[in-house]
Amino acid sequence: MDKPSMILFDYGGTLLYEPGADFLNGEREVFRHVVRNPRNLTPEELSRFEGSLYASNGACRELGYEAHEMQMLRMKYEYNEIELDISYEEAERILWSHTSPMTEKALTPYVRQMLSFLKAEGIRTGVISNIGWSGKALRERIDRLLPDHAFEFIIASSEYGIRKPNPMLFELALRKAGLPASEVWYCGDTFEMDVEGAHRAGIFPVYYVEVLENGPERTPAGKRADYPYLTIGSWRELIGHIGGGKSIYMS
Repeated sequence: MDKPSMILFDYGGTLLYEPGADFLNGEREVFRHVVRNPRNLTPEELSRFEGSLYASNGACRELGYEAHEMQMLRMKYEYNEIELDISYEEAERILWSHTSPMTEKALTPYVRQMLSFLKAEGIRTGVISNIGWSGKALRERIDRLLPDHAFEFIIASSEYGIRKPNPMLFELALRKAGLPASEVWYCGDTFEMDVEGAHRAGIFPVYYVEVLENGPERTPAGKRADYPYLTIGSWRELIGHIGGGKSIYMS
């Protein structure tokens, strides 16, 4: 296979990890900015409220639709008559940064070296992520942890209301890039969302299966495809493949 003109990436579990997310810790930090709370609700109660709200939207996500964190925040605070002394955009930033702190440990191994290699090779890059956080918050997080990236665009499903594997998100990326699907690869760690989604849009899938130490196996049991895709266990393998290394295909 020829070297691609562009490689697109998933976010969570592919570029960065967010293990051990603690939403209550994030809620406690936002709670410092509460200026009106007539129901005398606690951070624990508010965190449970948003958790229930998120769970109630599960059926919509199963059908391929995405909710936006701004909707969650407005419902959580306005429904409960709570006022903050900060904007919802700032509340989101605080909530996420204290739920899943932005540290070097969040980076997948060798991701910076891989992105630097692609830049040196003249291979364009971008991101498509299934995520409820806003696109602005996602870009801020990526910019902070991967400051030397060359992503031309970062697509958050929250901003478009649909989720992978809907091919429209992949087709949107192709239109932003001005490239045909045949010149683009997509890397992700979820078989159904990433491998199957990319294939449905005509994009060559790269299945990233590296796991954290003692982490769960990500390869779906019994999953097979009747089309070619590349499986890699580390970003060094992707570098080797593009630089002339041996590809690893499954079928």
